[in-house]
Amino acid sequence: MKLNKEKEMADFRRLITALAVLALFVGFASAQVGVGGTSTSTPFTCSANVAVTPTIRSEGFAEATGDIVLQCQGGSALPLGSQIPTVNITVYYNVPNVTSRLMGNVSGINASEALLLIDEPGSGLAGYGPANQQVLCSSTTQGAGPAGCAQIVGTNQNYVGGAIQGVPILASTAGGSSTGFAGTPGPTVYQGIVSGQSVVFQGIPVLAPVTSGEARIYRITNVRVNANGAGGGVSGGPGTVVASISTTGSTSIPINNPTPIVAFIAPGLSTSVASSGSFAQCNKISNQSGVLAFSENFGTAFKTRVDGPTNGSGIVPKTAGSPYVGGYAQAVPGATYNSESDFIYNITGSTGGLVAGLADFGTRLKAVFNNVPAGMTVYVSTVNTTSNGNQPLVAQNSSFSAAPAPGATNTSFAQLVSGETNAEGGTGVPALAYTNTFLFTTSSSNTTAYVPYYAFTSTNTPIVAVWEIVNTQPSTNETFYFNVWIGGPSPTQSNPPAPTTATVNLSLAPNPTNAAFSASSAGTVNFPIPRFADTSSAKTIFTITLCNTVLLFPYVNTTTGFTTGIAIANTSTDPFGTINQVGTCTLNWYQGSNNPAPSTIGPVASGTVTVLDASGTSYAGQNFSGYMFAVCNFQLAHGTAIITDVGARNIIATYLALVVSTGQSARTGNTPEAFNN
Repeated sequence: MKLNKEKEMADFRRLITALAVLALFVGFASAQVGVGGTSTSTPFTCSANVAVTPTIRSEGFAEATGDIVLQCQGGSALPLGSQIPTVNITVYYNVPNVTSRLMGNVSGINASEALLLIDEPGSGLAGYGPANQQVLCSSTTQGAGPAGCAQIVGTNQNYVGGAIQGVPILASTAGGSSTGFAGTPGPTVYQGIVSGQSVVFQGIPVLAPVTSGEARIYRITNVRVNANGAGGGVSGGPGTVVASISTTGSTSIPINNPTPIVAFIAPGLSTSVASSGSFAQCNKISNQSGVLAFSENFGTAFKTRVDGPTNGSGIVPKTAGSPYVGGYAQAVPGATYNSESDFIYNITGSTGGLVAGLADFGTRLKAVFNNVPAGMTVYVSTVNTTSNGNQPLVAQNSSFSAAPAPGATNTSFAQLVSGETNAEGGTGVPALAYTNTFLFTTSSSNTTAYVPYYAFTSTNTPIVAVWEIVNTQPSTNETFYFNVWIGGPSPTQSNPPAPTTATVNLSLAPNPTNAAFSASSAGTVNFPIPRFADTSSAKTIFTITLCNTVLLFPYVNTTTGFTTGIAIANTSTDPFGTINQVGTCTLNWYQGSNNPAPSTIGPVASGTVTVLDASGTSYAGQNFSGYMFAVCNFQLAHGTAIITDVGARNIIATYLALVVSTGQSARTGNTPEAFNN
C-alpha cells in the first residue's frame, strides 16, 4: 500500500510539472513578446510564477532554484526616444544563504552568476524579444540608469515587413525619425548582486508593452541557495524554498503572487553496504567482495555536469571540453536541464574565465574508509557494477581505461575520478587508471566478466574513493553499485594487523572542509559547484578479529584441604613460522552459584608460561569447586591443571586443558590442533 501511494504521488508531481510547463508556453503563445496588437489603457501589472518548481537536495549548499518569471502587461506609452525608468528588483529567499557563484568581474561587490533576462532572448519563441541576442548590461551597479547602460524608448518598426507595430522596445541608441523610430536593441541580460539571503538586480528598465495581447517578460535565473540549512524534508514531507519579490526605484511594479515557491527540499541520497566480512588477524586476508550502494531518493537527485542529448539536435558531451568555449549548449531561457549546471552564459571579464551557470562537475559519490590497518589494501571498482558486483553495468573497452562516450548509452554510468574537488579537464572527467581486473564467472550462464579496479593501500589515514556520474536517467530513481574487495599482505610474526572494525561513510561530494566553504553567503571562485553536507553515518565494511584460544579446565578445586595450580602457555612461538602473538587471558569461573568474578592474567608473551594458584583472592578464591574457561587473546594457548592437597604434599590429579574449537588460528583449522599452516 505504501509503495502504491508513493507511486501515485510521483505520478501526480510529474503531471503537475507537465501542466505547469504547458501553461507557461501557452501563455507565451497568446502573449508573444513584441508581436503586435491594439493599444490599451489598462494598468501596468506583473504576475510572478515559477513554471517548473524543482526538487532540490537537502544535502546541498549550492542548489539551483526554479526560474522566477515576471510576465508584465498593460501600461501607458512613453514618448519615443525618452529615457526608460528603472527599478531595483530584490528577491529574498527563506534559506540561510543565497549561494550563486561570485564571478569577480565587478570590484568591491558580490556580482554573481544570477541573471535577469528581458523578453526571453535566444529562446526560440516567436516575437521581437526572443529574436534578440543575449547582451550583458555593462554596469552591474547602475543597470540601465543614466550612468549605466542607459535605455531609451524605441519601436519594432522593422520587425514585420517594415510595418510599425506600435509595441515599444528597449533601445540603446536612437534611430530614424519620430515617425519611424527604431534604434539599436538594448542589453537583455543583467547581473545580480548577492547579499545574505537576497539577490538584487539594480537599474532594470521597466517599459510597459502597452499593446493588448503583448507581454514584457523578466526572467530571474541561476539563483542557487543553501538548502542544507533550510531544514526541509526531514519529517516526512518536502520543505519549501519561498522567494519574496520587491521593487524600489523611480517607478514601481505591482506584482501579483510576489511570494512564489521556487523549490521543494528533500533528502537526495540513501546508501547501503554489503559487508566484505570478518577476518582473523593471524590469517592472510583474501580478496573477499563487498558492495556499496548509492540510491537517489528522487529521479533528478543525480545529475551530470551538463545535460545530455537533446531531441536529435546533436550530442552534448556531459563532461567539460571544447563545446563550452564560445557556444554554450544550455543557453535557452526557460529550458529544463537535468544537470548540475543551469543557464550557461559567458560573462566577459569574470575572474579565472568563469562561466555563469556552469557547474564544476557532475554529481560525485564519495566513500571514505576508516580504521583500515596500515598495509592493507582496499580495491574499488572504477565503474559502477551490477547489484551483486560481479560485472560492470556498461561494457568497457579492452583496456578498461575509459568510459563509454558521453551520451552513447542510455545506461546509468559513473567512473572513479582522481579527487573530490579536482576540476574536469578539456578531455573530460579526470579518471583514475585501473590497477588491474578481477575475474568473475557467472554460474547461471557460465560466462566470465572482468571488473576493473583501483587499489588504495592504507597508511593509517582515511581512504577516499570518489566517482562522478557521467550518464544518468532522470525519469527513474537510480542506484549506483560499486564493488569493494579487501586484501592484505600475509601477516608477519612480529606485526599482525590489529583487531579492528573498518567502516565506510557514503555521501554526495564534494563535502566542505571548513565553515566558510559551506556557510558563505555566496560561492567564490574557489568554492566548487555542486557541494554538499556530509550527512552520512559509518557502516561496517569489514572486521578483523583476534586469533584467540578458548581453554576449558573441567575441574578446579580449592575447597578446604585442596588447591589447584593453573599453567597457561603461549605456544605461538614454534618452528613452523607461526605468527607470534601476545595477549591477556580472561578466566571465567563457574560452580553453579556464587560464581567468582572473572579475572584477567597477562599479557602472556609468546613463548612463555604463566602459572597461578586458583585459590588466590584474585582468582577463584577458597572453597571453589567447579570448572573454568580461559579465553586467551592469542592463538595456540595450552593449559595444564594440577590438583593437590594443601601444601602440595600429594598430587591428586593432573590434566591438560581442553582446547575449545571456537578459537581461530592458522594451526587449528576446523578441529583442535589440526595443523593447517
